[in-house]
Amino acid sequence: MAGNAIVGQSGGPTSVINSSLAGVFQACQMRGAEHVYGMQHGIEGLLSEKVCDLSQRLSSFMDIELLKRTPSSFLGSCRYKLPEPEENQEVYEKLFRILKKLDIQWFFYIGGNDSMDTIHKLSRYGKSVGSSIRFMGVPKTIDNDLMLTDHTPGYGSAAKYIGVVMKEIIRDATVYGNHFVTIVEIMGRNAGWLTAAAALARGEDCEGVDLICVPEIPFHTDRFLAKVEKMQQERKSVVIAVSEGVKLPDGRFVCELSDDQRFVDAFGHTSLTGTARYLANLVAKNLPTRTRAVELSILQRCAAHVSSRTDITEAFQVGGAAAKAAFEDVSGKMVALKRLSNDPYQCTTELVNIGDVANFEKKLPVEWINDTRTDMLPEFLAYARPLIQAELTPIYINGLTQHIVEE
Repeated sequence: MAGNAIVGQSGGPTSVINSSLAGVFQACQMRGAEHVYGMQHGIEGLLSEKVCDLSQRLSSFMDIELLKRTPSSFLGSCRYKLPEPEENQEVYEKLFRILKKLDIQWFFYIGGNDSMDTIHKLSRYGKSVGSSIRFMGVPKTIDNDLMLTDHTPGYGSAAKYIGVVMKEIIRDATVYGNHFVTIVEIMGRNAGWLTAAAALARGEDCEGVDLICVPEIPFHTDRFLAKVEKMQQERKSVVIAVSEGVKLPDGRFVCELSDDQRFVDAFGHTSLTGTARYLANLVAKNLPTRTRAVELSILQRCAAHVSSRTDITEAFQVGGAAAKAAFEDVSGKMVALKRLSNDPYQCTTELVNIGDVANFEKKLPVEWINDTRTDMLPEFLAYARPLIQAELTPIYINGLTQHIVEE
């Protein structure tokens, strides 16, 4: 079928989201798309007709290789919430006029939960008006909280970064031999997948973190202080990994106990930064020890120099699988990763209904947390370790990593 494809990236980026873009782009070209357009800043940019022809920017093998090694969203991103089609049909009429003008037959959106919501709404509306456009969701999120997929592209690299950095922080925390509590804040609003990855630091050369706090377990400040006090009686240096989204028993985020001002995005998500800083101050006020708060912040999603090769490969594969399905007349689906085995690690792709993914969250299984709620069990390690394996060497120029950027 003649026609063009368009692809966009949305939500928070990852260090491998561009590998999915490369997978979509190359598969669409191989299957005969006349043009593969890129939305500049997602659906929000498309509404302003901000698009580019990817063939003009990704014209060589080296461009694709650099793209796989470039963090963040090559096309730019957005956090734009589409209204329900029944509430504001004008937005959809405008979008579909733009898509018709570009002769789009295949539409791909790379993103997390909110992005899958966008694909769900577009495919529903397209079906209601008899559009022939195929809409496909390509999963992406370091949070690993999408339903119906074993894991999400982006998580493996973020988990690898967290494991590496926690080992380095643990070594640094022991330097002076005095009492010190280091609290490391890790991303994760409602799911503790990323914070759980701190457990990967433990090994023959590292004693590991002393306490892991995730949103799935209600947070009690008195119990937290009691655990820290007991740990300091056993060892001088204590290192704690805490999710930014840990909640009190009444449902409030711990970080809301601080006086920090907070930003609310288009999807109603409140910024949660400040959890480690609040807890470090709380410990310092109640226990005879020095404290330090460390926020890994956006480094978790942009540290492409320690990306997992497994993650990069799977990100590329889900992009290609989405294009294959769309060109075979499939619409309203998301490509999911289906694990076949842990050892040896084997994983394949499958298609799932986008409506069963959008606006749902996959939580960290509490049965993978030990009885004292301080550490992860071997079941989690068996799940996570295959996802962080191998590396794709960055391309260095003048001593620094080289990236490709949209012009």
